Amino acid sequence: MSKKSLIAGLLLIVAAVAFGGILIASFSGKTNLIANPQVEFKTTPPIESVNPSVKSLNDSFVEISKLVMPSVVYIDVTADVKKDDNQNKNRGFEFFFGPDFQFEQPPMHGSGSGVIISKNGYIITNNHVVKDASEKGIKVVLNDKREFSAKVIGTDPNTDIAVIKIEADNLVPASVGNSDNVQVGQWVLAIGNPLGLNNTITAGIVSALGRNINISNDSYSINNFIQTDAVINPGNSGGALVDINGFVIGINTAIKTTTGYYQGYGFAVPMNLAKSVAEELIKSGKVERGYIGVAIKDMDNKEAKGFGLDKPKGVLVQNVIKGGAGDEAGIKPGDIIFSVDGKEVNAANELQTIIGSHRPGDQVKLVIYRDGNTMEKTVKLKPRSEDNISMNDYSDRSEKSEELKTKSFDNIGITVTELDSKTKSDFGISEGIMISNVKNFSEAFNRGLRAGMVIIEVNKEKIDNVEKLNSVLSGKSKGDVVVFKVVLQNKEIRLVAVEL
Repeated sequence: MSKKSLIAGLLLIVAAVAFGGILIASFSGKTNLIANPQVEFKTTPPIESVNPSVKSLNDSFVEISKLVMPSVVYIDVTADVKKDDNQNKNRGFEFFFGPDFQFEQPPMHGSGSGVIISKNGYIITNNHVVKDASEKGIKVVLNDKREFSAKVIGTDPNTDIAVIKIEADNLVPASVGNSDNVQVGQWVLAIGNPLGLNNTITAGIVSALGRNINISNDSYSINNFIQTDAVINPGNSGGALVDINGFVIGINTAIKTTTGYYQGYGFAVPMNLAKSVAEELIKSGKVERGYIGVAIKDMDNKEAKGFGLDKPKGVLVQNVIKGGAGDEAGIKPGDIIFSVDGKEVNAANELQTIIGSHRPGDQVKLVIYRDGNTMEKTVKLKPRSEDNISMNDYSDRSEKSEELKTKSFDNIGITVTELDSKTKSDFGISEGIMISNVKNFSEAFNRGLRAGMVIIEVNKEKIDNVEKLNSVLSGKSKGDVVVFKVVLQNKEIRLVAVEL
C-alpha cells in the first residue's frame, strides 16, 4: 500500500469518528430508542375482600352452570317442504316441463333446545321446535358433543310441550323443581342454544307470574307463563329456566318482541305443568284433558260493578256450551267462578291451568257467584270433542213480525237497528237488535262493542226491540254499569259491561 493511500484511509477513519460524535451529541438527553421487553402487569385486585353475599351468588351461578349444563341439549330439526308451499312457484315452469314438474327446494332447518328428564333418553322440549320435523329429521347434540337421532314420543299444542327420545343410557337428567313455589323477584338462569351459540347461560329474575301472552289463536291453549328478564332468543326454545338451587322451574318457550329477538321479556312454561304433560305423553303419546265447556274472561272494575261486586274477583263466564259439562252442572252465562277445588282463581288462565291438569271424567267443585248469592257446583269434566256442540240455545223461540226501527244512544255511543227475519236466521236467534254503528272512542267502543254484534240481553233482561233497550237504559243513572249480552257473527256470545 502507498503512503498516500495510507494517509487517505486514516483521514476517512477520522472523519467517520468525528461524524459519529456529532450524531451522539445531537441525541444527548433523549430516551433510549430500544424498548424494555419486560412489563410489570398489575395483579393485585382493586377490591381485596369481596362482599360474601356477592361472592356466594357468583359461586352459585358457576356451580349451577357446571351441574345443569349437561342436562340441556341442542336440537337440530330438518323439515320437508310441503308440496302446497311450492304450488304457486311451480306454475311458471309447467309451460316448459309439464304439469307434473316439481320445483325442488332443499329441506328447511330449525333448531332449539331440550331438557333431559331421564337417564334413558327422554327429553322435554317445545312443540313448536319439533312439530314440523320430517321422519328421522331430529338430531340431538349433548353437552359432550355426542350426537343422536331422536323420535317424537308425543306433542301437546295447547301447552306447547313435546317429548322426544334418544337411544342412550346413563344420561344426566335435570332436577325438576316445584314451580308453584316460584316468586316474583327471585334469581333465575336461562340455559339453551340461542342464535347458534350453543351452551349459553343468561341470568335475570322472575319478572311476573301467570302471564297470558296469547301465543296461539286457539281458545283452548293454556297461557300461564313465568316471565323473566333473563335473555332468551330464538334457539332457547325448549331449554331450562333454573333457580339458584339448580332446579328446573320452567321450559323456555317464547319472547315478546317487535324485532324477532330479545327485547327484555322472556316466557317459560311452569315446570309443574310441563311435567304433568310430559308424564301423559310418555304414558300414552297424547294428553287427554278435561273441559268445563265455557267461555271465560278476567273480571275488571266495571264488570265487577255491573254484577254487584265491590271489587274485581273471580272469572266471568261469558257463555256456556249447550250439552257441555258446565251446562249439565247448571252453570249459566254471567256466573262468576270464585274457586276450583278450594283454590281461588282471579284470572282466566289460572282457571284453564287448573282444569287442564284434570282428565275427562274427573269431578271438580266450583264456587260461583250469581245474582248476589254464592253457591257450589260439582262439574264432571268432558273431553274437548264433546264441546263441538252449537253454542246457540235461542233457536226455539217464536218469531215476531215487526217494523224495523233504528235509535242512537249517545250516553254510551251506539246506534242499534231491529233485525229482519233473515238476519235472525243467520245468527241463529229469534230475538235481539243489531248494533249498526259504534262511535269511535266512546264508552261502548272502549269496552269492545262493535258494529255487527247483536244485543240479546241487557242486565239479564231479554231485548227483542229498540224500545225495550230504551226502556232498560232510561231507568239507569249516569255512572251506572249495565251488562250487555251480545252475539258475534260467528255465533259466539260475549258479556260486555258498559258504564253510562
